Amino acid sequence: MTKRETVVNVLNHKDTPVVPYEIGFTIPQREKMIKYLGDPDFESKIGGYLYGTEYNSNEKELPEKPGYFQDEHGVIWNRSGADKDIGTIDNYVIPEPDISLIPDELTYNEGVLRNMLQSNADNAGERFSIGGLGFSLFERMWTLTGFENALLYMAGDPGFVHALLDRICEFNLKIIDICGEYPLDAMQMGDDWGQQKGLIMGPEHWRRYIKPRLARMYERIHSQGRYVIQHSCGDILTIYPDLIDIGLNCHQTFQPEIFDIEYVKAEYGSDLTFYGGISTQTLLPYATPEEVASETRRIMDIMSKGGGYIAAPTHAIPYDVPPENVMAMIEVLQNQ
Repeated sequence: MTKRETVVNVLNHKDTPVVPYEIGFTIPQREKMIKYLGDPDFESKIGGYLYGTEYNSNEKELPEKPGYFQDEHGVIWNRSGADKDIGTIDNYVIPEPDISLIPDELTYNEGVLRNMLQSNADNAGERFSIGGLGFSLFERMWTLTGFENALLYMAGDPGFVHALLDRICEFNLKIIDICGEYPLDAMQMGDDWGQQKGLIMGPEHWRRYIKPRLARMYERIHSQGRYVIQHSCGDILTIYPDLIDIGLNCHQTFQPEIFDIEYVKAEYGSDLTFYGGISTQTLLPYATPEEVASETRRIMDIMSKGGGYIAAPTHAIPYDVPPENVMAMIEVLQNQ
């Protein structure tokens, strides 16, 4: 059974001889691991089962401000501090809830997107191939308006929010259609809705603004014969039934400090595949290597019954994780 076939079986809720896995690293942690192992090519030797690339936006560093990057939507990202992967927004492209300020269409660099997708096709090999679209709805909105403003507009200016999210959704559907021309097994949508407890905007606003547009995106992906993976950090338990209803196949990332994993597996495991489960918040930074190995095995045992589980850290591994703990986890994943 190839790695791709293993993942497909897991997504179809079938038992497999091994649990498929994947590991990602933040930029500082990748550099830390290279120094620790003395091997700049260490990631290629981990043996993950998935291969993916994400189109977020085409960015260029501002020559007059090192560490600041402007994306194709006009958003300036400050990565001069500790966060080298995402950063913080440094401007408001849409400074007030005025529909006339919404661009007629959001732009994208088709050449960059197609090069990314072709590289994915050329390098996936026997792995399960994923095309990703980051900052897909709520996140794209708040990068344009500011985070606090986005929540205020959801509560007090629904006409503006609907207009902006419609424009974002149309942009996303264009990207999905281009992705449909390439040999992908799945599309992964990135959009954080959860906090440590409950949804950032609450379930009512999520259902009002996010769900109907997400349903359109999922439907378009399924029409291409692809699986749908949704990334959202945090507690999104209350909307699992909604996500299942509109066709979600897999939730990434699944955080064990937030969810009762045995309950969630029993309640939703026949409908959803869970991707994650190895905590970058409470386990990997603070446990001993022996504890990391033991907990990794325990989570895999619970979550993999009847398929429906892809083992992974709950996020790209951050800089505060000791390399010894990373290696303890990798050893368990590789030696099933």
